[in-house]
Amino acid sequence: MSTPRMRVVASVPGGIGNFGPGLDVLGCALTGARDEVMAEWSQTAGVTIIDAGHPQLPRDPAKNTASIAAAAVMRTAAERGVPLTQPGIAITIKKGLPLSGGQGGSAASAVAGAVAANALIWPTDSGLAVNDLLACALAGEEAVAGRHLDNIAPSLLGGIVLVRSLDPIEVIKIQVPAGLRIVLATPAQQLTTTRARSVLPTEVLRSIVVHQLAQVAAVIAACNSEDLALLGRAMDDRIAEPARTPLLPGFADAKKSALDAGALGVSISGAGPTAFALCDSDAIATKIGSAMQSAYAHAGLDCTVRTCEVDSQGAIVRDA
Repeated sequence: MSTPRMRVVASVPGGIGNFGPGLDVLGCALTGARDEVMAEWSQTAGVTIIDAGHPQLPRDPAKNTASIAAAAVMRTAAERGVPLTQPGIAITIKKGLPLSGGQGGSAASAVAGAVAANALIWPTDSGLAVNDLLACALAGEEAVAGRHLDNIAPSLLGGIVLVRSLDPIEVIKIQVPAGLRIVLATPAQQLTTTRARSVLPTEVLRSIVVHQLAQVAAVIAACNSEDLALLGRAMDDRIAEPARTPLLPGFADAKKSALDAGALGVSISGAGPTAFALCDSDAIATKIGSAMQSAYAHAGLDCTVRTCEVDSQGAIVRDA
């Protein structure tokens, strides 16, 4: 019999949802900033929050993505007759990702909550299967940002991920092309996923749908053939990006500036306001970052930039 863990930490990357044309179906995990959830046993039944990680995030376990996901794992354990070491789990959230920044912060916290609770309840590799963890994390993300896995799946699995289906859940990891660099430009602005989704069109012309399908297929083909130029050309979103650009001051000019500086492709990261640009070297990434910062400054917005790669690890767990 394995010794029960008393306290664990799950560390989870953020990333890009709606990767280019892949609204709700393509996402990638990114190196750099991560969210963490520490989970420990508690005598208080259910899930309690010791620290929500940010003053703007709810301490109410029924409203926080990490605690909702952890509670879903606990319910699944109860349904399967798995005994708990103590009646409840207390979580401490550490936010490394920005709030409402388009970098998958709510999804990362949900994944971290689910993974931490899973590791605490099942101290060996006999815990929940991937699809069960995705479903539990989705319960948390759905409560605040809608029912989609394009951020959740890469945060859990790492890499670039295609969401083929939600019901039933089916996600597929895509090959990451060598040499890919991604520049993130985050203007000093917040945009909630709820607001960004509210402006999406309810009807789309058939010609636009056909175009979008072709671009998603091109992303898959480009990754499998390691054709970065094709990957850049496929970042041609004609559904979400045109609808959301009016909500994002400076984005249109930042996109043009990035392309002029050598970017292979540019689009909105997740719901925004972060924008991302693809390139094939650190030197070009530096030029792109400077160009995007200048464009946002011209719009009166401070902007932070960082260059990253696709994170291959996804969620990781350690004892605390």
